[in-house]
Amino acid sequence: MDHPMYPQSSADIAQKRHELAPAPLEAFQNFSRAVFADAALPTVTKQLIAVAVAHTTQCPYCIKGHTRGALKAGATEQQIMEAIWVAAEMRAGGAYAHSALAIDVMQQHASSHPG
Repeated sequence: MDHPMYPQSSADIAQKRHELAPAPLEAFQNFSRAVFADAALPTVTKQLIAVAVAHTTQCPYCIKGHTRGALKAGATEQQIMEAIWVAAEMRAGGAYAHSALAIDVMQQHASSHPG
């Protein structure tokens, strides 16, 4: 494969983002700093949440960035893996919970097509 699906982040890509939309980029960066600042939840907890969410959204850049962020904030490898397992359970749980929709359709079908 000559061109990766997910190119490595680079200074060139960051510069292009800045050139194309500097104001939204600055606003996003300020928002991100505010969200991940120590507050009611410590930064390490927020980064662990972000690792889990990144796995549910399946964003490879977010997975790498927030795993680095979690480590930098003091998370252990075991805490990061537990956060990933929480994400896995939530994705599986969503499929399980939404089976109610299929069961509802099956029940409606059975009642309108007896026998």
